[in-house]
Amino acid sequence: MISRIADLKNKQLVCMSDGAVLGYLGDVEFDVTNGKITSFIIYGRLRLFGLLGREEDIRIPFEEISVIGNETILVSCSFKWQEKGLSIFGRKF
Repeated sequence: MISRIADLKNKQLVCMSDGAVLGYLGDVEFDVTNGKITSFIIYGRLRLFGLLGREEDIRIPFEEISVIGNETILVSCSFKWQEKGLSIFGRKF
């Protein structure tokens, strides 16, 4: 399957081990010298509608990508990621 980087943007990334949705693909990082994709980046969630910035981005190495489908990308999830809940004034929601 031949695809453009623009076609990959906004695809949903799903962890294969537990079915958790990691987020939507925001950016692609690639090595200019050999032209290979090195990692996919999921942008961090906005804090307080973006007024307080963003959470940390999730960087997924390309070796962790198992399948790229029409709407989703399956990830093996052997890298470290943590799902963070919304917290306001020290209280988690």
